[in-house]
Amino acid sequence: MTIESGIATFRRLLLAACVVTLAACETVQTTQGGVVGVNRPQQMAISAQTIEQASNEEYAKLIAQEQQKGNLNRNPAQVSRVRAVANRLIRQVPAIRPDAQRWNWEVNVLTAPEANAWCMPGGKIAVYTGLLEKLQLTDDELAAVMGHEMAHALREHARERASEQSLAGVGISIVSAVAGLGDLGQKGMEYAYMGLRGLPNSRSHETEADRIGVELAARAGYDPRAAVTLWQKMAQVGGDAPIKFLSTHPSREDRLSDLSVYSQRVMPLYEQGKKTN
Repeated sequence: MTIESGIATFRRLLLAACVVTLAACETVQTTQGGVVGVNRPQQMAISAQTIEQASNEEYAKLIAQEQQKGNLNRNPAQVSRVRAVANRLIRQVPAIRPDAQRWNWEVNVLTAPEANAWCMPGGKIAVYTGLLEKLQLTDDELAAVMGHEMAHALREHARERASEQSLAGVGISIVSAVAGLGDLGQKGMEYAYMGLRGLPNSRSHETEADRIGVELAARAGYDPRAAVTLWQKMAQVGGDAPIKFLSTHPSREDRLSDLSVYSQRVMPLYEQGKKTN
């Protein structure tokens, strides 16, 4: 078999696998576009209920562990501050996703050295003390972090990634079996998938979360331009930037440039938000 014919066969097999796997998908629009215009349709093969149930179980387990260690909400002033910012942001979620106002939102502060925060599907938020203390965040910068993490949950990026990985695994297995590629060939296809589809898709999730995050912050009356100073601070504690092609995050330069553009786009929302929050 020539290289050209082998490539052609690979493409036909991959297309066939895609047809099989995509048949199990549904196209959804998890959020409204908002001022920032995030309108990308999403392919889901796993139900929202499945992801949320798994997330709730994992969250309950983690919170119980942290409480047992004495790391849950140890500093009342920090907890009050984080929850005050979160509550203002949560009041704005109907502009992006109306049904999210009915989520059982929960906000906790975990005592840990990592500069980290996250929001699980369904609205379970955690902020690490390392983020607050190492970066000395302003309330505007804290809103940028939390708005970004909330945007991941609103867009159901975790469900989308799980769906894509599930379907990719099925498709790659089908192609490997039909083509007789063996374990080594299947591993090569997995790497090809990650480079051509998986990682770029993760970078698109980060960009969407950045853009929706600045809109949530602006609507809540927090200066959206703080997202730029936030990521500048993050760069100072984050060490050397990973190679862009192999990173699940946009490059620092791309991220800062995009945030500068979109923070300016939502400035009218910020001016209005300052009056109403």
